Amino acid sequence: MHECQILFQPRYSFNYSHLFHLNLFCLYCCYTTCNIQYIQYYAVATDTISIRTFSNQKPWVDSTIRAAVNKRTAAYNAGLLSGNMSEYKASCYALRRAVRAAKLRYRERIESHFQLNDSRRMWQGLRTICAFGNKSSAEVRADPSLADELNTFYGRFESNLSSASLPISASGNSSQSSDNHVITVSEDEVRRALKRVNVRKAAGPDGISGRILRSCADQLAGFFTSIFNESLATSVVPTSFKKSVIIPVPKNNNPSCLNDYRPVALTSIVMKVFEGLVKNFICSSIPDTLDPLQFAYRPNRSTDDAISHILHSSLTHIDSNNRNYVRLLFIDYSSAFNTIVPITLASKLMDLGLNSSLCNWILDFLTGRPQVVKVGQFTSNSITLNVGAPQGCVLSPLLYSLYTHDCVSSHSSTSIIKFADDTVVLGLISNNNETAYLDEVEKLTSWCQDNCLSLNVSKTKELIVDFRKRQQQPYTPLMISGTPVERVSSFKYLGVNISEDLTWTTHIQTQVNKARQRLYHLRQLRKFRVSPAILKTFYSGAIESVLTQCISVWYGNSSSHDCKALQRVVRLAERISGSALPSLQDIYLKRCKSRAVKIIKDSIHPSNHLFTLLPSGKRFRSLMAKTERLRRSFFPQAIRILNSKPAS
Repeated sequence: MHECQILFQPRYSFNYSHLFHLNLFCLYCCYTTCNIQYIQYYAVATDTISIRTFSNQKPWVDSTIRAAVNKRTAAYNAGLLSGNMSEYKASCYALRRAVRAAKLRYRERIESHFQLNDSRRMWQGLRTICAFGNKSSAEVRADPSLADELNTFYGRFESNLSSASLPISASGNSSQSSDNHVITVSEDEVRRALKRVNVRKAAGPDGISGRILRSCADQLAGFFTSIFNESLATSVVPTSFKKSVIIPVPKNNNPSCLNDYRPVALTSIVMKVFEGLVKNFICSSIPDTLDPLQFAYRPNRSTDDAISHILHSSLTHIDSNNRNYVRLLFIDYSSAFNTIVPITLASKLMDLGLNSSLCNWILDFLTGRPQVVKVGQFTSNSITLNVGAPQGCVLSPLLYSLYTHDCVSSHSSTSIIKFADDTVVLGLISNNNETAYLDEVEKLTSWCQDNCLSLNVSKTKELIVDFRKRQQQPYTPLMISGTPVERVSSFKYLGVNISEDLTWTTHIQTQVNKARQRLYHLRQLRKFRVSPAILKTFYSGAIESVLTQCISVWYGNSSSHDCKALQRVVRLAERISGSALPSLQDIYLKRCKSRAVKIIKDSIHPSNHLFTLLPSGKRFRSLMAKTERLRRSFFPQAIRILNSKPAS
């Protein structure tokens, strides 16, 4: 720590007060870049040790085993010459003993991590033993031209902007009104943020690792505080903070086109710390009631809430009249984050009440971003982007949700449910009148065009839930921009397969097959003689998590046959681990109660109104249900569970 104090003192200091009165932004950026390079120099100059490893090398292989292997090889060669293999047999036996002893030491090390609650190292060891999570990812072809092609492809949305949509100049951003409040961050806030940096995250283009920032947080906090505050005061983000390196990740095993590569941005960790501080201020400034049907990036919201809201609205509508039905449109966007128009976002943030200084800072943050694409050892030429929010930035998800906050339903019989960019248009159809639903889809299409969001019609699907015995007339075909939307019988939404008959056999069978595959890894751990407590922990993290994903949504309406298939996996895991495991029924009841309590305590939750206390104040009013489908769904079940709990 003392070395950090000596090394990381800012090399240069300026009098900011007169610097920015002169509007010399270039000097400010040079000052920031110079000190960042100074930190990077000492980070690179740190002594490192190179260790040669092999992909198939087990972690318990140490110098003792390597010496035994060399001895066995020498004994084998000597035996071939002399014809006496007794020495070779003895060396083989010694090698087996060394391997058993090394495995025992490694197992004891993992169990010590478990006893000390060091879950990260414990899971690293377990993954190594049973090869869990070692998926063979598709390799990106080593083509020098691919990097430039991908960079041009990722920047293709630049051409969609009209001249009126181009961002204003940085000098225009810097003019602040006298009554405009400029936010600031304290040195203590910066210090705490630096100490929370994840040291295992990859460094950005500046090469400054998270370990350096975390270890030297006390010495660097003052320097970065001055940089952050001057950036906020002038609404200018240094270019060195905006640089990004795009690493293309294949979406499938056989990428055939440029769209099969997902862009993941490596940005400066220092900038991520800065973004986190700004994010806290934005969240505190935005009203909690904004866009209640956006279930992502908000406290006490989850995928369970989004799916439960869709199902309850659908089941309640169908339950009210046996002639009603529901149409669900699952929207897919093309590169949603990359199509955000910064000037439009800044205007929307101003309308939400954010001060102009912060809005201009966000505008500058999203414009003038140098970007390169790196494919293996090849790096593309740099291009500058003025549209979109880079995937991998701390602020990008929040900014996207604020960008789409005005995408709301305009009819009482329709709803637009959002979880980040996963959007569903819910149409409650009565008397075969689909006018409101079709109008809502048309308005959503127009909204996307006005906000430069591109709908991927080929991946947009429609699912119709209709339990009428006789359909009086065919459904009106759904068209988006002249292209028909495909109707499907089942759709995977937020990890849950929703079927048109609202049964869960397809989803449960998928999860059972996935869990059965992971039982192999549990057997490998038992073969390694890991303790039953660790086996139970592995089951909870790797197998039970698959079986119970969104269990409060679907388990209540599952058939007895499907429930037995789930429980068979649990019983098989019990025999392998040698420990008693909780039944899925118990987990379901516990999750339902826990979720219900959280919703009741959250007054702004969109489902809070469903939990109404009776005049006695001890029980909740039951939800009326004509059909078993609605009665066994989450909200009626949760109310029954709460009402059945023993009085305290």
